[in-house]
Amino acid sequence: MARVFSGLSLTEGEQTLSLNLTEKKEVVAEVAAQVANAQAIVLAEYRGIGVANMTKLRAEARNAGVYLRVLKNTLVRRAVEGSPFAALADDMVGPLVYGISTDPVAAAKVMNNFAKENELFVLKAGAMPNERLDVAGVQALASTLSRDELLSKLAGMLNEIPTKFARAVAAVRDEKEKQAA
Repeated sequence: MARVFSGLSLTEGEQTLSLNLTEKKEVVAEVAAQVANAQAIVLAEYRGIGVANMTKLRAEARNAGVYLRVLKNTLVRRAVEGSPFAALADDMVGPLVYGISTDPVAAAKVMNNFAKENELFVLKAGAMPNERLDVAGVQALASTLSRDELLSKLAGMLNEIPTKFARAVAAVRDEKEKQAA
């Protein structure tokens, strides 16, 4: 039974790519555009993952702003060639799903969380610009706060500062009023 993931026809866990040369060039250009803006790329083997689970992963990735696709490895190798992610080329073996994100943590977080819930989904490697990450590196990256989480904490701290300042001023004013009375 054939299943289609993002333009690829997958049969019994194998990738078959029936794209003509023009379509292949378009895929390489699309992926290269994603890579040009990327802060992280994560590779994972998805062999044996059902359509329902892949659909769930795609939804989680979309919500986190992660470009997630099952792609032919040779096309991705061409897309990363000469980029800060070229070191990943040697890891592009077997049936892989690629997570690419502009947030340095998002792809690692989405794919690592999915791997925790699905033992058949195996993280293989990852990279940040000019730095290849092994599986432990991807997991460590996934455990850090994302850009949105950091911004949220910063906003919370910035909101606390005026409140604390206002309380301190009020306390000084109250103390001076007590002394004056």
